[in-house]
Amino acid sequence: MIKRMIDLGGAHIDGRRVRRCSLSVAAGQHIELHVDGLPLEPFRLDPAMVIYRDQYLLALDKPAGVATQPTPARYQGTIYAALQQFLGDTGQVSLGMVQRLDRDTSGVLVFSTHPRAHKGLTAAFSEHRVTKRYLALVAGHLENDEGEMRSQLARRRATNRMVSVERGGKPALTRYRRIASYDCASLVEVEIPTGRSHQIRIHFAEAGHPLLGDPAYGGPGMVKGAAIARQMLHASELCLDHPVDGSRLELESPLPEDFQAVMHFLASS
Repeated sequence: MIKRMIDLGGAHIDGRRVRRCSLSVAAGQHIELHVDGLPLEPFRLDPAMVIYRDQYLLALDKPAGVATQPTPARYQGTIYAALQQFLGDTGQVSLGMVQRLDRDTSGVLVFSTHPRAHKGLTAAFSEHRVTKRYLALVAGHLENDEGEMRSQLARRRATNRMVSVERGGKPALTRYRRIASYDCASLVEVEIPTGRSHQIRIHFAEAGHPLLGDPAYGGPGMVKGAAIARQMLHASELCLDHPVDGSRLELESPLPEDFQAVMHFLASS
């Protein structure tokens, strides 16, 4: 088991990741083994997950439960590492990552796969020229059918979680539209002109409507006796101009089965 953790990239010596089980260590060196509790079988990219691909870009339908980028506990088994392997196998090795989704968020995720696209894609996201729409199941009933939430977000070191602050944070804007209401929850479509870490989760939690299955921000882990396995957040649509040829791209991801199952349960209970 420890060998597999080392293979995944969870072993660090003096703060640096090592992936050789045979590496000799010296007296006084500091050894850490990071464990995230996730399956030790590394994630592999299924070609069916590819939503769009040309010589410059690749968009995926990311499944929930997989980290986008390397973490202290693993390098292998992330979306980034799986894509590197996939592109290497097909002759493309240049990979640029400007967008991230939380581990338990599903949906559209786009990467640049050619040096000519890296700068343009980065600029599109940093200049907020990308339309990002999500679907979320939030606790309770929203007072208004639509609205927006603004704040400055910063990371609280004590908990390593993001919070709204009066000053010193980064501006975040979340717009929402209610699509459906259930006895104890609401389905909302969300658009975020900004793209701060955990932005949707924080804003709805601070408004008193945390996401179902998001205990980190106060969301209920169970609804009417049924467990919610992960935060109910799905990146459903991503619209942007192609960074090389300028054509308009509208990338969509259908709701995954687990999200649909929770909606069906809420509607029928």
